[in-house]
Amino acid sequence: MNDKRFNPSLAHRLDDPARLLWLPPDEVIATLRLRPDELVADIGAGTGYFTLPLSRVLGPKGKVWAVDAQEEMLSLLKEKLDLLGVSNVKPVCAEGDRTGIPNATCTVAFLANVWHEFEDRTAVLRESQRILSPGGRVAILDWRTDVDPAHGPPLAHRIAPADAVKEMRLAGFEQLSFAEVGRYSWLVQGETQQ
Repeated sequence: MNDKRFNPSLAHRLDDPARLLWLPPDEVIATLRLRPDELVADIGAGTGYFTLPLSRVLGPKGKVWAVDAQEEMLSLLKEKLDLLGVSNVKPVCAEGDRTGIPNATCTVAFLANVWHEFEDRTAVLRESQRILSPGGRVAILDWRTDVDPAHGPPLAHRIAPADAVKEMRLAGFEQLSFAEVGRYSWLVQGETQQ
């Protein structure tokens, strides 16, 4: 585990109700413009902060691949899925650059608050391209560099959205868009070639 990866012993922070005030999942998910039948890879799913709202938006015809490299986090997510009777989420223990998801399966690869954790972001973008169907989208949500780090990783670990845009362009993503969401986050989206 690298020193930027979220410590699973702090998983309770991910479910803190105060987090809903400064990073509302519904606001973030609305910017993704999802259809109810899409297949989404939630890469870095953690305990399901976005996975569960994504599963509700996608409904029974859609599916969320909840990918996380830490089995401890996925165990907490699995407990929630069982408790709530959620059937359209498939937890996957894997790294962001080797998800194990079949080729061209997903319409959206969503990476929330993990972009700064990856050592090889180019490899993660290649993997996103591999799992995305033609015209699919990658959506990267991460911490702003211009705000007080009261929440989230230290400023030294954060990545500016302009750098993410540059990396996405170099990887071949097109139609890039940028938005600030919540109080401390940015969201950059791009499409694969059709």
